[in-house]
Amino acid sequence: MPFIGPAASGDVHVMTFNLRGPEDPPPNAWADRRAAVEQVLRDERPTVVGTQEGKWHHIRDLSDALHATYGWIGLGRSGGSKSEFTAIFYDRERLEVLAYDHLWLSTIPKLIGSRTWGNIQHPRMLTWAAFHDRVTGREFAVVNTHFDHFSALARTRSAHLVRRLVTRKLHRARRAVLVTGDFNTTPDSRPYQVLTGDGLLRDTWTAAGERLSDDVRTWNGYTDPVPGGRIDWILADRRWDVSTAGVNTYRKDGRHPSDHWPVQAVVRLR
Repeated sequence: MPFIGPAASGDVHVMTFNLRGPEDPPPNAWADRRAAVEQVLRDERPTVVGTQEGKWHHIRDLSDALHATYGWIGLGRSGGSKSEFTAIFYDRERLEVLAYDHLWLSTIPKLIGSRTWGNIQHPRMLTWAAFHDRVTGREFAVVNTHFDHFSALARTRSAHLVRRLVTRKLHRARRAVLVTGDFNTTPDSRPYQVLTGDGLLRDTWTAAGERLSDDVRTWNGYTDPVPGGRIDWILADRRWDVSTAGVNTYRKDGRHPSDHWPVQAVVRLR
């Protein structure tokens, strides 16, 4: 039985899902987990999904399996198909892509692979896309990102960059905004305050009329759910009402889809 399932007419079902890279050996290698990831997406039928850590073969596999339902937008963080993507999957029947772009979380965000804020191991990036919703006739934008796991400074400056994108570009285009991502920090942190402190964005978990799960740690390490520690968020600006939100702890025959639980919310434009 789905955790949320397909969106009702007019609702937008949004998911953020760190797919986990290819580093893990069996029984948690991608070949072992792929069917569980595909099952989550088939069962839930989110309108839009922000993914993190997917490499080209992950994205290709999901695209091949789900092409009848989903299109996708993305670029490797080292350019082309190289390294991890912050790919956005979207319901191709319902959503029409109007515009999209990629930015790197650095002082030179247009430079592919740039890193200047202490994220010494990897470049970090975001992908954004603007959509026309064929059901409602409205437009909205989705920003999907993956903040650095090492540098607190990089995470805070990345939050300011996301904020500037929302206020200086997406809101100026009169588009409602959703932000999805693995932020590698919890809601008591400075990046969370930068993004939500003045109400520019709201955490769908706290804004939801109904929560469908306990507040569990969203990085699971392939173990059972434990309380607290949400590092994967779905944020929404003031134009959205939030009906439900939750952390989906689905496992397929005992197999974790990823070392992160997918986070989901149902929202509706006012």
